[in-house]
Amino acid sequence: MFARRAMRRRAIVGAAVVGGTAYYAGKRRAQGQAHEAAQDAQIVEMQQQAMYPPPPAYAPAPAAEAPALGDQLAQLARLHESGGLSDEEYAVAKAKLLA
Repeated sequence: MFARRAMRRRAIVGAAVVGGTAYYAGKRRAQGQAHEAAQDAQIVEMQQQAMYPPPPAYAPAPAAEAPALGDQLAQLARLHESGGLSDEEYAVAKAKLLA
């Protein structure tokens, strides 16, 4: 009777050990595959970045040249004559240009 229990217990323990080992091995394999997939994704991303470098930075367009002093004074005079500028505003703007 004890011999049957021992054999039955040995069979159950053996099955548990085999099942536990198989579970652990499967879990480790899944983790390894997930790690490899992440590495593969990183490699692909790096290769794509190498294939398509960022566009070069272009220099900004040069600023438009300011009108000549004579042109600016003529424009101020036209504004003053048309009544767009008072005598005081005209004098201040002219002084600012000549300074």
